[in-house]
Amino acid sequence: MTIHPIRSDDALTYRPAQERPDTTSAYDSTWVEQPEDSSPTGLDRIMGQDGKIYVVLAVVLLIWIGLLTLLFRTDRKIDRLERRLDRHISDDE
Repeated sequence: MTIHPIRSDDALTYRPAQERPDTTSAYDSTWVEQPEDSSPTGLDRIMGQDGKIYVVLAVVLLIWIGLLTLLFRTDRKIDRLERRLDRHISDDE
């Protein structure tokens, strides 16, 4: 089997250019169909007014900080009790 190289002037005859479909119109129509000025509905409208969403986020953050503080304080107290118990057991022996 012999393979012959394709010359640049023969390339068009062997491999015609394929037409690409126009995909930009499909994507453009997707964005065009959406309303330009969509007003928020439901919770978006209620929480978006006067920055209420930031108040909710601040409250949630405070709750998390409180839970973590409680966890660390409890851990420290347990650690102190364990050390006190170890000292008490070693003194009795």
